[in-house]
Amino acid sequence: MSRRRLLQVAGGGAVAVTAGAGVWAWVGPRAPLSQVAAPALEREAAASGAEQAFLHVIAHADDSLYFMNPALEQSVRSGARSVTVCLTGGESDGRNTAEHGRGDRLPPRDRAAFARARTNGLRAAHAVMATGDPLSPWDVEAISLLPGFQVEVQTLRAAPHNQLVFMELVEARTVSEPRAHSLRGLWLGATGTLSTLRPDATPVQRTFEYTRDQVVDSLIALLERVRPTVVRTLDPNAVHAPHPAPRTDDPRLRGLFYYDHQDHTASAYFAQAALAGYWGREHNRPTVVESFLGYEADVLPNNLDLPTARRKARLLSVYGWADGRDCGDRAGCGDRKVGGSALDGWSRNWTRSTRLRAPGSNSWLRPLKDGRLAAFAVLDGAAVCWAETAPGNGTFSGPHLLGGRMFQGQIHAVSHPGGALQLFASRTVLPARNQAHRRELLTALQNGTARDGVPTFGAWESLSVPDAAPVRSLETGFPAATVDQEGTVHVFARDWQGGIGYRSGARGTDWSLWRRLAPPTASGGPAGRVPGVVDGLDACVDSEGLVHVVAPGDKEVHHWVSKEPGELPEPTGGTSLPEPAGPLSLIPLGDGAVRLAYRQSATARVLLAERQGAASWRLAARYEPVGGYGRVAAAAVGKPARTVVLAARDGAGELRYALNDADQDGPGRWQTGKVPHSGAAAIGQDPDGRAVLAVLGNDARLHAVRQRDTGTDGPFQEWTVQKPRRGQAGPPDRTG
Repeated sequence: MSRRRLLQVAGGGAVAVTAGAGVWAWVGPRAPLSQVAAPALEREAAASGAEQAFLHVIAHADDSLYFMNPALEQSVRSGARSVTVCLTGGESDGRNTAEHGRGDRLPPRDRAAFARARTNGLRAAHAVMATGDPLSPWDVEAISLLPGFQVEVQTLRAAPHNQLVFMELVEARTVSEPRAHSLRGLWLGATGTLSTLRPDATPVQRTFEYTRDQVVDSLIALLERVRPTVVRTLDPNAVHAPHPAPRTDDPRLRGLFYYDHQDHTASAYFAQAALAGYWGREHNRPTVVESFLGYEADVLPNNLDLPTARRKARLLSVYGWADGRDCGDRAGCGDRKVGGSALDGWSRNWTRSTRLRAPGSNSWLRPLKDGRLAAFAVLDGAAVCWAETAPGNGTFSGPHLLGGRMFQGQIHAVSHPGGALQLFASRTVLPARNQAHRRELLTALQNGTARDGVPTFGAWESLSVPDAAPVRSLETGFPAATVDQEGTVHVFARDWQGGIGYRSGARGTDWSLWRRLAPPTASGGPAGRVPGVVDGLDACVDSEGLVHVVAPGDKEVHHWVSKEPGELPEPTGGTSLPEPAGPLSLIPLGDGAVRLAYRQSATARVLLAERQGAASWRLAARYEPVGGYGRVAAAAVGKPARTVVLAARDGAGELRYALNDADQDGPGRWQTGKVPHSGAAAIGQDPDGRAVLAVLGNDARLHAVRQRDTGTDGPFQEWTVQKPRRGQAGPPDRTG
């Protein structure tokens, strides 16, 4: 049994500290991490009302507060288990000060104390999110994820579903300079082991040396015990900056200069490797993965509304010890490098943005040939499908496995003229013997329907990427596709150079080589991007057979359109639309018109623009601000399709949707669907032309709702949720 002692910590309360190490397992949303669960109890917990659980994997103590909020706070406040694991000590230069002046004004280096101060700041911010009190006490213990190793675990006593895990690996101590003794160096094999740092007052008894496999295995052990439905990581696909590559004599450490911190990227790689191992083992709850941009947000338009940014900044000020509170720890009660500067200081752009690496799909709910709807998603890194059991009945079977491995983001689905579906996805190939670390795009074409009504697909086919070099391929964007009137499929993706690559295939096969669209006429933004395309594309074919492509830029919306059916889309020049805050969604209407839905930068306000034929773009509607971030789903429904439906995440992390007449300008009125969800929503219609909305909930289950009647005034029925999948084995693969 673990040896226990009492320490006086935050708030002066007595906190139990376990200075021992037992194997521990997930036993419910409020169970201590050191408690062991029998398999029967674990199954019972997974089948109980504890239907959501979150695991956040970060590199430094402030990462989740800067880059994952407001999603982090929404998870903490939901009452579901929320565990954050911090891989490094974040010890930096060991000076807990914002002073950047002369050396004689700086405090002495004390990395152990600074690591502890950052820990204290993070738990104070979590305490505020969960209880409102930064001095709410925590129970602290040292546990073993692997035999012979210890990590520090902190559990908020007033809200024990909120837990922090600190591995305390040594950080790189530089944003981009190559260091062998770092997470990146460990991942690349430049060092065989990476040591830990013992912060002040830790119950962890000594330092440790981790191999790459041991870091991965530690994260797998954490996954097995938390059993998360949502895993959040930092960005595994960092974008390079237009600067010379950092110099190093070690060929293993050579690489490009990236916007993001090397620890952020490496932590995401380790998380991906752990997820690959975890998904290969039996578990009772599928997992959705969200990855968040880090430092790259500094060179992109701010995408949060001011109230959300202020809330982020207030929590960062708690983390930064701006209030000077006395937590009873002489190491310090927060990170003074952040202090109270988050909203308007050096890190303001991180505070004012929250961006997902995967921009989400505007096309993952599609009709089958007989009018039934099919929904597609990524669970446990594989493609899955839910299919309606009868046209318009709203009852979905599934999820049915469609195969694939290490898929990222959402599935993009298109319909062929004959009704067959084609799926597009992006995946990561992790490094292995004779296998380079890379990204690739894939597609699968429907080849039939099973007796139970579930669509079946051929094997996933690699489309490669616009830039075949493995390092460059990691920056490939997520696919957007459309089918023209002749049945030719066109797929588009952001390339390594910041342009748009495309391939075309007659009937979804016989693919051309990758080519590139002409760059937009507008210049790149302050990030130095040329031509300045940011991921978040969409594509459609209008009623005249012309192919449209849109992409957000550093400063404006970019648009391409073909002059004649079957021709290559060409840039149309500046759209003069307000600066976008993220992904774009296209809606084809009649008479050659298309509409465009997106969020405006700095306000997150949803905008609706229109282009009629060869006319210029014009702004058709500004919707009531509701906060939120990410893609706005958009579609036209009805018979004929004249009802424009938008669906978007709001500031509370729930769904808002609005309907308006395509023949009229002005916004529709927002309605609220209280469904916390991951990724972008989807919009479809049933055989009667009624709108159907769907989201992938944070419980990794499909949630859907449909109208009772057609038209902009048609009320919606109650939301339905599909039964969870029990066990990893599941139904047979529907591809091959």
